[in-house]
Amino acid sequence: MSGFINFSSDDEDVNLEYLYNIGLSHAKRGNPRDAIFYFDKVLDVEPTHVNALVNKGNALGKLGKYDQAITCYDVILKENSEHMTCLLNKGLALHYLGRYSQAITCYDKILEKTPDSASVLYHKACTKSLQKDTDQSLALLEKAILLDGEFAKKASMDKDFDILHDDPRFKSLTA
Repeated sequence: MSGFINFSSDDEDVNLEYLYNIGLSHAKRGNPRDAIFYFDKVLDVEPTHVNALVNKGNALGKLGKYDQAITCYDVILKENSEHMTCLLNKGLALHYLGRYSQAITCYDKILEKTPDSASVLYHKACTKSLQKDTDQSLALLEKAILLDGEFAKKASMDKDFDILHDDPRFKSLTA
């Protein structure tokens, strides 16, 4: 006997899920670097592990590494072009990189399937505001707030809407 332990595929799956869960735990505790370490361990064995890729992308985003986050999301989107979480997170990463048109493309793909997604409408409104498309931004923001009133408070403090703060329409939406 050589001293090596032979794992069955079931054991490997358990091990991967264990490593993934440790990464998830670090991510939830606000330790993105540690989370990435464990997600990478999972991805070394299973490069297309969807949950590890999504959460690694999220952790990279928390570190401001948006291009690397997009790379994670793109691996998933290559297989499933309608993965809502990846489309939203990719849109947010593109937004933070100032690639507004590309971000809107991601949001629009989601809105084709779920036109009443308050969160996506809100993020698209943020992006439109930064593009100085005041009317479109306000229309999207109004719809988001009608669907979920919490976005009124959020918008009132969101720097993406700085150019709208003096607009009476914005004031009435966020009052």
